[in-house]
Amino acid sequence: MPDKVKFKVRARLLEQMGEQLIKSESIALMELIKNAYDADASYCTVEMENIESPKEGSIIITDDGTGMNYEILKDVWLDIGTSNKADKKKTINKSRSPKYHRIPLGEKGIGRFGVHRLGHEIEVVSRMEGEEECQLLIDWDAIDKSKYIEDFPITLKKRPAETFKKNHGTKITIRRLKNTWDRATVRECHRAITSLNSPFDGIENFRSDLTVHGSNWLEGLLEYDDINEYKLYSFEAIFSGTHITDFKYSFLPYPNMMGITERIVTTNDLAETSRRLVGADENRKPYTVDLAKEKIGTIVFKGIIFDLDTKILKIATLSDVKGFKNYLSTNGGIRIFRDKLRVWDYGEPENDWLEMETRRINQPTMKISKRQILGTVYLNGSESTDLRETADREGFLNNDAYKALKDACRSVLKTVEDCRSLDKLKLRTLYGTVEKKVPVVSSLAEVKALVKEHVDTEDAANEINHCLDRIQSDYDRITNNLISSAGAGLNLIVVIHQMQKILKEVTIGLEKDMSIERIKEQIENLANLVEGYSILVKKSSIKVRNLKGIIEKALFNVDFRLNSHGITLDAAFRERFEHLDGVCTEAHVVNAVMNLIDNSIWWMDFSGKDEKAIFLDISSEIKGYTTIIVADTGTGFTIPIEQRGEPFVTYKPDGVGMGIGLHLTTLLMESLGGKISYPDFGDFPMPEKYKDGAIVLLAFKEKK
Repeated sequence: MPDKVKFKVRARLLEQMGEQLIKSESIALMELIKNAYDADASYCTVEMENIESPKEGSIIITDDGTGMNYEILKDVWLDIGTSNKADKKKTINKSRSPKYHRIPLGEKGIGRFGVHRLGHEIEVVSRMEGEEECQLLIDWDAIDKSKYIEDFPITLKKRPAETFKKNHGTKITIRRLKNTWDRATVRECHRAITSLNSPFDGIENFRSDLTVHGSNWLEGLLEYDDINEYKLYSFEAIFSGTHITDFKYSFLPYPNMMGITERIVTTNDLAETSRRLVGADENRKPYTVDLAKEKIGTIVFKGIIFDLDTKILKIATLSDVKGFKNYLSTNGGIRIFRDKLRVWDYGEPENDWLEMETRRINQPTMKISKRQILGTVYLNGSESTDLRETADREGFLNNDAYKALKDACRSVLKTVEDCRSLDKLKLRTLYGTVEKKVPVVSSLAEVKALVKEHVDTEDAANEINHCLDRIQSDYDRITNNLISSAGAGLNLIVVIHQMQKILKEVTIGLEKDMSIERIKEQIENLANLVEGYSILVKKSSIKVRNLKGIIEKALFNVDFRLNSHGITLDAAFRERFEHLDGVCTEAHVVNAVMNLIDNSIWWMDFSGKDEKAIFLDISSEIKGYTTIIVADTGTGFTIPIEQRGEPFVTYKPDGVGMGIGLHLTTLLMESLGGKISYPDFGDFPMPEKYKDGAIVLLAFKEKK
C-alpha cells in the first residue's frame, strides 16, 4: 500500500515570501496602508524614528479602523494566504465595509508580509470596539531556530486597553529595521505614500501621511498645491460603453498673459467622432472600444497639464523652476485609483502605461509628455471586477479588460490633446518659439534688404545678392523635391495594398481557371496602376497645364479604393469645357487631390454614414485662379481652421494618422504660388448631401 505524505513548509519561507512578494519599502508600507483602508479607517499615519540606525530605528503604522480581536489575529492575520477578503468580494452585498461601504482592496492575503519586509521585530496592537485589546509579537531572529512554520514561536495575548483606551484601531510597530534608510529612500516613500491621496478631490474619509521625527529629510519637498496654480490646462471626462458622456476642458492662461483669454470646451462642443472611444489595432486599423463588453464600469479621468517651455515658465514667475521640473519629473503621469485608493504602480516614473512617450516620437508637438501632466483615472470597485491585480501587487493582469481600459483612456487623452493643440498654437505664437514668418525665405529677404541699405558698392552688392539668389534657388529645389517624395511616400502603402489585391485576385483566378481575358484585364489594370503612381515621383516642370486631365489621372489611381469602400463619385468637373488651366506640376496636383480623397475616404468610413460620396469640380469664380473643389459626405472638419495645414495636427485616433497629408497639400500649393482654403457650403454650387461634410478648395494661378 502507498504511504500518505504531506507537504512540509520551512519556517524561513515566511521571510523569503516577505522579501520576494513585497519588492520595496514603499510597496511594503503601502500594503499596510491598504489594510487600514480595508479596515474602514479614516486615516493611516506612518511615523519613523532613528531610521538611519537599523538597530535603534522603528516604524510605526497607526490607523483608526475596525481593529482585530483575538480570533481574527489568530485565524485570519496569521493564516497565510487566507481568502477572507476574496470570499467577501464574491458577493457584492456582503463585500462592502460597514462604515464607509468600501470594497476590500486586498484579496490574496499577502499584504501583511509588508511588516516582514521592514524589520526583525514586529508588534501588532489592535482593538475592536467593545472588546479587549490584543498584542501580537513576532521576533524574526528566532526563525533560524525553527525548522518548520508550526515551530516558529509567535506570542498573542489579550490585555486591558493601553494603546486604544477610548477608541479602536490597529498599531503596528516595526523595530530593529532590516535596512539602513537614507534621505533618498525616505523621500521616495513619502512621495509614494502621499501619492495614495488623490490630488484633485481627495480620498473621501481616508488620508495617509508620513512623518520622520528628528530629521529634516522631508524639508523642501514641493506638494501638489505648490504647483497647481501654474497649470495651463485642465480637463475632466466621464466615459462608459463606447462614448464620452461628460467632458470639460479648460485653457487657463496666467493673469499676466496679455492678448489671450480663457477657453472652455464642453461635451456639446465635441463632434461625435471626438466623443467616441476609439483604438487602433496592430495594423493601424481603428475600432470602437466598448467598455460594456468587460466588467469595467464608468470611468472618470481628470488631469492638469503644464507647459515646460522656458519662455512660458518665465511668464509664470516661478520662484523654484528646478524644484517645479523635478516635481513633475518624479510625479508626472497618469495614476489609477480604484474606490478612491491608488492602484500601484501606474503613473510611477518607470511605468508609462499609456505609452505617452512613445506616442510623442512621431508627433512631439501634439502629444502630451508624462512630465507635463498630473492625471488620475478613477474606477469603481464593484463595477471593475474584470480588472484584476497581479500577485506581486504591481498593476492589473494583462487581460481584455485591461486592454479596453488602456485604449479608452488613450482615446480620451487624444481628445484632450486635440483641444489643447489650438490653445498651444496661440500660446506659442504670442509667447513661445513659433516662427511667424516663412523660414529661410523670410531670412533671405531680410538679408537682401540689409544689403541694399548698408552695402554702398554696387559690385559688392550684386555679388552678395547673386549668392543669396543661388541659395534661395537651391532651397526651393530641395524643398520641392522633398515635398514630392514625401507625398509619394504617403501613397506608397496604398499602392502596395492595391497591387496585393489585384495580384491575389489573379492568383485565385489562375487556380480556379479564370478566363484568360479576365486575367489579362487584371494584369493590364496592375500595369496602369503602377504607371499612374509613377507620376508622383517623376520630375515635372511648373507651367500652365490642363487641370481636368490631371484630376482624371489622380482618380485613376484611387479608383480601386473608391469602389472597395462603396463611394460614389460626383465628377462635376467632367462637364466643364473651359477655364480649366492652372499653373502647376502634374505630380503636385495628383498628390494633392489624392491626399484629399484619402482623407475623405477615411473620415466617411469612420463616421459610419450610409451614404458615402465625393464631389469634384473645377471653378473660375476666384479672379485670377482656376480652382479644384473637393467635398465629401463625411463628418466635416474637426480641426479648427487655424490649425488646418499645421504639421502633425490630426484628430484621427492614436496610431492611425500622423497629421501630414493636409500639411503636405498646403506646402504643395504654396510651392506653386497657389493657395488652399476651406469654403462654407453654399459658396460653390454642389448637392445638398455635402452640407455637413468637409469642403476643400485648391486654387491655382491662371497665368505663370
